[in-house]
Amino acid sequence: MDIRLEQMKSIYDITAEFERRLCEYTGAPYAVAVDNQSNALFLSLIREGIIGKRIGIPSHTYPSVPCEIIHAGGIVDFYYSSKVLRGEYRLQGTNVWDSALRFTAGMYRQGQTQCLSFTGPYKHLKLGKGGAILTNSEEDYNWYKRARFSGRNECSYHEDSLDMLGWNFYLLPEIAARGVRDMNQFYNLDGSPKDMPDIELPYPDLSKFPIYTK
Repeated sequence: MDIRLEQMKSIYDITAEFERRLCEYTGAPYAVAVDNQSNALFLSLIREGIIGKRIGIPSHTYPSVPCEIIHAGGIVDFYYSSKVLRGEYRLQGTNVWDSALRFTAGMYRQGQTQCLSFTGPYKHLKLGKGGAILTNSEEDYNWYKRARFSGRNECSYHEDSLDMLGWNFYLLPEIAARGVRDMNQFYNLDGSPKDMPDIELPYPDLSKFPIYTK
């Protein structure tokens, strides 16, 4: 049963309801909302443990992708691609997917980690800013929830154990509330989910910039 926004008692309820609706639509067992897809990629790569590993990505992609690989301790390996990127691709050497240009019914790939984007004018779910991580691992899900929230549990920090280092990547509750509202557009009048087309966008050739490969 859907939870109405006025029945929610805390920011955690709002975020959890948005995440529930993402799971329902994408088919993922778990979803973790974060403030943008770049941070979703970063957390996913940190969780995989890529320090010192070579990670293959298209030469034409969004600039934050090689940034997050480097920030997570990996080495960027570009492979040649056309300048127009479509849908999603796997970061080679990992189970992490850049799914910024895909958002459709039943899109979740079992055993994989898919990073969604709700930022910018071209996305199907336009929230101004935001992202999410899809996973089927309960252990990873619980880690992501705390990692995005400064290592905190979802309680007052006066009562928390504070035994984990994390990052301040929590999705603003007002954005999560818009996400709850706007998920309705992805369903037909009979309640069946809509299939959405992959997005196509041109990107620069990042392999020409030595900052990513030095």
